[in-house]
Amino acid sequence: MIPSCDTETLSADQYAIEGVEAGVADTGIHYNDRNDFVVFSLAGGTATAATFTRNLFAAAPVVIAIRHLQAISPQYLMINAGNANAGTGQQGLQDALDGCRYLAELRHTPIESVLPFSTGVIGEYLPMDKIRKGVDGALQNLSAQNWQAAAQAIMTTDTVPKIATEHFSINGLPCQITGISKGAGMMHPNMATMLAFLATDAAVPRPLLQQALQTAVDDSFHCITIDGDTSTNDACVVCATGKGRLSVSESDDIYDAFTAKLTLVCRRLAELIVRDGEGASKLARIRVTGGHSHEECRTIGSTVALSPLVKTALFGQDPNWGRILAAVGRAPVEPFELTKVDIFLDDVCVIRGGEKDKWYLEEDGIRVMQRDEITITINMNHGKHEIEILTSDLSHGYVSINADYRS
Repeated sequence: MIPSCDTETLSADQYAIEGVEAGVADTGIHYNDRNDFVVFSLAGGTATAATFTRNLFAAAPVVIAIRHLQAISPQYLMINAGNANAGTGQQGLQDALDGCRYLAELRHTPIESVLPFSTGVIGEYLPMDKIRKGVDGALQNLSAQNWQAAAQAIMTTDTVPKIATEHFSINGLPCQITGISKGAGMMHPNMATMLAFLATDAAVPRPLLQQALQTAVDDSFHCITIDGDTSTNDACVVCATGKGRLSVSESDDIYDAFTAKLTLVCRRLAELIVRDGEGASKLARIRVTGGHSHEECRTIGSTVALSPLVKTALFGQDPNWGRILAAVGRAPVEPFELTKVDIFLDDVCVIRGGEKDKWYLEEDGIRVMQRDEITITINMNHGKHEIEILTSDLSHGYVSINADYRS
């Protein structure tokens, strides 16, 4: 994992959100001697919004979760790690439903009040006896202090749990947002390959919460890429319990302030995913500035971030700026003036006006490429828009992890 500059350690109480409890369990679905199952219990009146994978082979739990979310307000989120329940056809759908039904009957609630989520190996059927074991175990230890335990339980190839929280006030009214995520490979927008679960004690109407989440996801999880692959199981869920003092409405500036804080937490979780990228040794920030449009900046940044040659140069600590230049030039955007483009490695200018900067020294480029974190800035110099895409290097470790994933 790429070291994080954030070394703050918080207590379990500081992550807790009033109206949300989590329980964890060890089912042995894929891993030995570790928790791999989570149930979140939501207080009555909680509003829930979500975004899901756009992969046409959406996993069975995604199909069921979307269907249930459209029916009624969820009361439970049920997550298993180690088995994706994807590519499993009708049996997979039935298994996801049966898991929901088992929990719902134990809690005397409609089956639609349970949203299922799975992550792990594709193409294997869920071991339903272990799913029921997970439900039983997780319900027995529901606690508001279990966010950190839940972050660990949803891990697959992750090497560390990913959790973030933000305490803030808007117009003097206190509020909190806490979130966890998992993901280290098959990482790319639409959705960025991951699971993320967030909660807030604010009162937010569901349509407004969905709108805020989409904005937050677009500016965070949709701005990261590790390998360009998108999964079948991705989801990002936010739950607003309304147990705090802050109420968010569309008619005032509170919505914008709340959305900014939700985006901040999502960005922290997104960065933790990239830092933990499979086999990653470097975090690269691809900053595209001076673009005609936000979409142009996103397209150029993603093209550079996805380039295997750029990513292997990062791993090899090679300041091969020609690979960056070539990636910018092949980005599928409207033609631009080459003589306006500037490219920097951190503070070192390598391209000025579309050609090698006359003051550039190779040793300066090497010095930058030896760092754990690198910012590649591409200034198009023909507009006012900008974006930052996060990516990692491509190492021998990435190949090893994915070559041995199912073993």
